[in-house]
This record gives sequence, structure tokens and C-alpha cells, in this order.
Amino acid sequence: MEEPLRVLNFDDDDDLTSLEHFESKVESRNAPAVFRGCVKDWKAFSLWKPSNGGLDYLEGRVGTSIVEAMLSRSGPIFYGDIRGREMIPLPFSAFITTCKQRLQNSNGSCNVNTDSDSSKLIEPSATGSCLDSMDSHHQVYLAQVPILSMESKERSQLETLREDIQLPSILKSKVLTSINLWMNNAKSRSSTHYDPHHNLLCIVAGCKQVVLWSPSAGPLLYPMPVYGEASNHSAVDLGSPDFSIHPRAKRLMDYSQEVMLHAGDALFIPEGWYHQVDSDELTIAVNYWWQSSMVCNMQEHMDPYFLRILLRRWFILSSITQNPIDGIMTLIISSSTYFSKNV
Repeated sequence: MEEPLRVLNFDDDDDLTSLEHFESKVESRNAPAVFRGCVKDWKAFSLWKPSNGGLDYLEGRVGTSIVEAMLSRSGPIFYGDIRGREMIPLPFSAFITTCKQRLQNSNGSCNVNTDSDSSKLIEPSATGSCLDSMDSHHQVYLAQVPILSMESKERSQLETLREDIQLPSILKSKVLTSINLWMNNAKSRSSTHYDPHHNLLCIVAGCKQVVLWSPSAGPLLYPMPVYGEASNHSAVDLGSPDFSIHPRAKRLMDYSQEVMLHAGDALFIPEGWYHQVDSDELTIAVNYWWQSSMVCNMQEHMDPYFLRILLRRWFILSSITQNPIDGIMTLIISSSTYFSKNV
């Protein structure tokens, strides 16, 4: 498998934080990049800070809004496994109440690693004291709650909060598809997945650890069937992998890259890049989604041509390997294009 593009790192005063350089040096290469201190100038950076009265502020602004929350029965840690969660509507103020309870019991340490078993793929450095036991075996997480939704204005439940955030300079010319709020009261871990849009993940409070894989690592991640609802998710449980079912997953971490994000930082995750996100308790983030220029330029009348290119490549590789399945796997592994994630 080819060596994946490395995660780029930039300080807020670097030239690459300009729109032109972002488009030419980062976005056009589909390379992930960290922008340190990118959103420290936001009003939200101080107004939303839980330890500085931010929970009361948020409750006052949007407490009556009804939001869709994810419920997980995973004890003191929220696991975003799509197979073990459900969606529930609730007032934003009800979620804030759980955050206030957590804040009272927290000592403010920052440790996003959520597993202690050394046999697991993602190994923590320590469990930390911020992993407090809770009476309830249910955890609630706000994921992808719209601040802006171009699909439906009615879905933008938290539009008022847009006054507290500022569009980063690298996105000035982008046609956004959505702006979303992500917020958790307890530690959380997302499922491993990719998104069909470019993503800028901005940390307002707390910290997140993000593990990234290039689209070319797809075969190691065992993507879910393309005809299902979760086709962009990995079937591998990275916390407790079963190598008898997913033997290729043994090589997963060899092709991964880890990024630690703190309040004020932003991470560009290109479309098609698999990622898993571990969040510290009381972490608040905002993300921006927009379509890549490649997708915007892919006209439907060209689909048969693109498909023929892939099939032709598969045919050639199958002839070399003498095995159609091996040919498909070689095609996926050798290609880091957008299409590799859809095979």
C-alpha cells in the first residue's frame, strides 16, 4: 500500500491560512491539515467555555430548542457505534443539565483516551481521573446538530449560535452545505467512518484526539456494504477488534495518523478520509461541511465513463493476479482516488 499523505500543521500566522494557499497547497491535494489557534478569536471561544459560565450562556440562548441527541448504553463513555445507539428528541436545556452535573464532578483534566486494554488497536496513555463512574448506563451526545443547514432552514435548530462563530478565512469562498454543533457531557468515541464532504472541525472547548486513515486504507477497515445506510462506516471495532473476522485490521494502525486538537484548533479532514474521534468530557466543537471541487465538477452524464475506467482497471489487475477478488482488492489498495471508498 502506498504511503499516505502526512497531516500538515500550520500556526494561525502561517501564510497557508489564507484562502489561496489553502486551496492550492492543502485542499487540492486532499491532504489533512491542522490549523493551530484558528478559531481563538471567536466569541464562542470565551462565551461557551463550560468552566466560565458557558453552559448557562448556551442555555439562555438556545435552551428551548428541541434537538436530536444520540443515546448510547455504554456506561461512563459514549461510544458512537451505529449498532448500539438511538436518536431521541429533547430540549437543549435538558442536555445542558447533564453537562452541569458532569462539570460539578470534574476536576478539569484532559485525557481523551478511552480504553485501557493493551490488546486493543488504539492504546491510551492513561485513563485519567476525568473518567468518573456514573449511576446511569446511558450517555447522551449531541452530534451534527445544525447551526446552518442548506437542505432545510427548519432543521437549523441552533441558528442563533451563528452570531458567536466566525467563518474561517480559508473557507471564505466555499459554498457550505452545513454548519453543525457537536457536544458531549462524558467522554466519547465515534465510530470509524468517512464523510462525503470536506470537513473543517473546530474545537471551541475541551480536546479531541482524531485518528485518520487515507481512503487507500479502506480494505483494512472493512467498509460496510455500499447498499446499506452505514456504507461510510467501518465494520471493525477498533476498541476490541476481532482479527478472526477482520484479519487485515491487524495492519490498521501502521497506516494511521493521530492528531490531538485543543480549544482554538481546527482540523481539515478531506472527503473520503476515514477518521475516529475521541473527545474529552465537556468538549464543544463546530464543524463546516462543503462539497469538494471534484464532486462539484462530476456531472452525471460522465458517470458511465468513470465506471468504465474503474472496470477496465479492475479487469487488467484481475488478469495479473489471476483472481477477480484479488483484482478488486488491488484496485482499491492501489488507488487513493475518491472512488476507492465506494468499492
